[in-house]
Amino acid sequence: MDENIIDVIDERLRGQIESEINGMKFTKNFRSPTAEEWYIFLPSFTDPVTGGAAGKTIIHYNLYDTKQIFINTTIIFDDSALHKAEQHHLVYALADEIVNRLVGYADTLLSVHSGENTYNAEYIQ
Repeated sequence: MDENIIDVIDERLRGQIESEINGMKFTKNFRSPTAEEWYIFLPSFTDPVTGGAAGKTIIHYNLYDTKQIFINTTIIFDDSALHKAEQHHLVYALADEIVNRLVGYADTLLSVHSGENTYNAEYIQ
């Protein structure tokens, strides 16, 4: 009865997720004293207009007093291949990894914009 966990992601998709996450790169663009903008580069996806970054992440820090920090994070994927419903697992995995790398374990509201895969989430400690 302890082995009732079923892995629903097939091996091909798992390999694609690992490849994209392992090849993920970022460049930071200064935005303001309370916000950062990061361009996201992926091995298999690009911006269809420029051929550059597949998307960007905007991290806005809401500072309350000196002890509370709450972060609003927006991820926008520009490559229309990531907008298709069948890419949901990949988009979710990429967004989760982006939050882990750029925001860490701070409380954050996440908004992901990726066509049919658009969603909102909360990361609370």
